[in-house]
Amino acid sequence: MPPRRHDDIMDVDSEGSDASLDYDGPRRKGKGKAPKKKDKGKSKVTEAPYAWEASYVRSWDTVQEDESGSLQTAVDDLIARGRRKRLLAPSKAIRRTIIRHLIIILDLSNSMTDRDMRPTRFDLTLEYTREFVNEWFDQNPLGQIGMVGMRAGVGERVGEMSGNPPDVLRAISERHKLEPTGDPSLQNAIEMAKSTMSHLPTHSSREILIIFGSLTTCDPGNIHETLESCIRDKIRISVVALAAEMKICRELCEKTGGQFGVAMNEGHFKDLLFELIPPPAQQTTSSALTARLASGAPANAPGNAGGDLMLMGFPTRLPDTSPPSLCVCHSELKSQGFLCPRCSAKVCDIPTDCDVCGLMIVSSPHLARSYHHLFPVKTYRAVMTTEETANSSPKCHACARMFQSPAPSGPGRKASTAGKADGSTSTTNGNSESNSIDGREGAAIDTGADGISALGRYRCTDCSNDFCADCDVFIHDVLHCCPGCER
Repeated sequence: MPPRRHDDIMDVDSEGSDASLDYDGPRRKGKGKAPKKKDKGKSKVTEAPYAWEASYVRSWDTVQEDESGSLQTAVDDLIARGRRKRLLAPSKAIRRTIIRHLIIILDLSNSMTDRDMRPTRFDLTLEYTREFVNEWFDQNPLGQIGMVGMRAGVGERVGEMSGNPPDVLRAISERHKLEPTGDPSLQNAIEMAKSTMSHLPTHSSREILIIFGSLTTCDPGNIHETLESCIRDKIRISVVALAAEMKICRELCEKTGGQFGVAMNEGHFKDLLFELIPPPAQQTTSSALTARLASGAPANAPGNAGGDLMLMGFPTRLPDTSPPSLCVCHSELKSQGFLCPRCSAKVCDIPTDCDVCGLMIVSSPHLARSYHHLFPVKTYRAVMTTEETANSSPKCHACARMFQSPAPSGPGRKASTAGKADGSTSTTNGNSESNSIDGREGAAIDTGADGISALGRYRCTDCSNDFCADCDVFIHDVLHCCPGCER
């Protein structure tokens, strides 16, 4: 007979009398002491936080009101930190490949119809890809881009490799031809991209960018053999995942020297794409390292490995009033165009390779725009103390706008004490002195790891001119030349 429960009392028959001793139901206060539970060392486990709590950030605590009760100061500070974060990369000269060839592989499978990114993954990918292509050609005018799609288990050639941005954008402009369907195939798409770049010269870089939104891949063979062939051909693979991390995707990036990232939201997706716009650093090959060791120099000795010279031609531009003639690229009668300096063949757009003699035709502005990647503008130093501004101009050297007076309080402007690895500590605020144990009174010490100046000043280390935050970002992202020292 099962026990019957009335209120907080349990009745059992004679055969089940022992059950009342083990019952641990709810008890009212004043009804006696509850039996003590045996603690077998589980108390410490229950007190430990959840795993997700360790990486959880209370973002609303970082936004604080200023003295007037406005949040504009906090918002401006967060925007400034985000813009300056990407400027803190090492600005030393690094050997890079300015002639790039990139194949963009788009995932056109059913998984791209998900709406976790608005409006859909597919529509957002097309929008960001168009912006990426425009910015990529602006920063890499000597490069070329091709398009490959993967759907229904095969790889499809969406657009031929071209150095003309309108041709590349035209390939992804017709949305109805790129409707997602079926499952993706990484191996087929990479093999098609690899065959497209098989004829490229050795002085240019070969890169593959995969925008992957699925969690599966339907491959006809062993994809690790395709990976080994990409390593032999020195093809760099980068993956931007929209769903989650896959082991094979990370392995493709790590073994070929590419970048891997998982997009957490729409803004992070765009950031991951635009991080791939600057030319990657050129890796030292094993043969160059062997030659350096044979010459008696250490493996980590400074100096660039020997490079091969390549021929380039600067064409002659034909005016619109010139008589029409046939171009060698489209076989059409046109008045305007460019003449190859070697064979005098007429081409429509540059940069390109002459279809007659094979000479690479570029213009001097294109070459100059690629030059800034090799010798970037030095990162400006954040001015942290008012003592440094005593002999400085109160206006920005670039836009002549007055610097704002330091706020006594607010996010990023409060007094802070930072400890350094060498044991020194520095205390800074917006309008007080900076003291340090190492004896350098009034020295400029960047207490923030993100390089944000409380005074809104950023100083060039060569010409010692101060610039505002907006001009700092514009000089490093667009101008690529310091207005003060013209370097």
